[in-house]
Amino acid sequence: MDVSIVVPVYNECRNLSALYDRLRRMMETQRVSYEMIFVDDGSGDGSLEILKSFSATDPHVTVIEFMRNFGQHAAVMAGLERSTGEVVVTLDADLQNPPEEIPKLLQKMEEGYDTVGGHRQRREDFFLRKMASFFLNKWSASLFGLELKDYGCMLRAYRRTVVDQIVKCQETSTYIPALANSFAKRVTEIPVEHAARAEGTSHYSLLKLLRLNFDLMTGFSLLPIQLVGLAGVIVALFGLLFGAFLFVRRLMVGPEVEGVFTLFAIMFVFIGLQLLALGIVGEYVGRIYREVRRRPRSVVRKIYSQEKQ
Repeated sequence: MDVSIVVPVYNECRNLSALYDRLRRMMETQRVSYEMIFVDDGSGDGSLEILKSFSATDPHVTVIEFMRNFGQHAAVMAGLERSTGEVVVTLDADLQNPPEEIPKLLQKMEEGYDTVGGHRQRREDFFLRKMASFFLNKWSASLFGLELKDYGCMLRAYRRTVVDQIVKCQETSTYIPALANSFAKRVTEIPVEHAARAEGTSHYSLLKLLRLNFDLMTGFSLLPIQLVGLAGVIVALFGLLFGAFLFVRRLMVGPEVEGVFTLFAIMFVFIGLQLLALGIVGEYVGRIYREVRRRPRSVVRKIYSQEKQ
């Protein structure tokens, strides 16, 4: 198989027919062998029935049905595990990343790159979503030292060797683009179009973006907890210096009632830093606890494809 296309699906029944038709027409112009792997992530709107109709009539289509909703990244991982293509392309089902942009990625892969990401041009998202993505991209670039503009774009292509390494990783919380880049020797990104969502609403809230940021932070770097430790040392040093200053001032000026408010302010700063440190340490401990339980990332109920019939 030359190309595998992995599409996670969650309550996208109104977009699936158009997505499938555009994918099929586009791939038929590429003169390559291909497969389309749709992973139904516990949809409750009839998406699975539509996907099953695709697999019943098209031998290129495989449908993986989850027992329940496990999340987008678990769905992508399940699709990667099932894929057989020398190049694997991931794509959202909402049509905001046009399928017609896939040939650009495939052409770039022919230059010898291991991973090619899409950089969304003229993003059709609301302001807060774009700002959250902006900070996530900056944070990702600082963690990995790889200056990419768009770590959050689902439209990406991976070489088989990279995919094989990804699926060997068993952690339940991960960030697939960052994981892929850690296994790739040559990484690049290209500009791709971005369309407004035609049907339905986005399933990625700001809270989910925050959780994704924690996946990235705790899964790939110790920098946050190291920064908290450094901040603790600095604050402790300033606290000692300020305490010495207050002691000398008390000897020279005498007791001051107004100083109580200063001490309260300092106390609140210390408490805030302690809570921040506790939260970050707790995030690491919680994720360690989740990993040592060794529960599966997802549970597949059934796979639908003509080769299984």
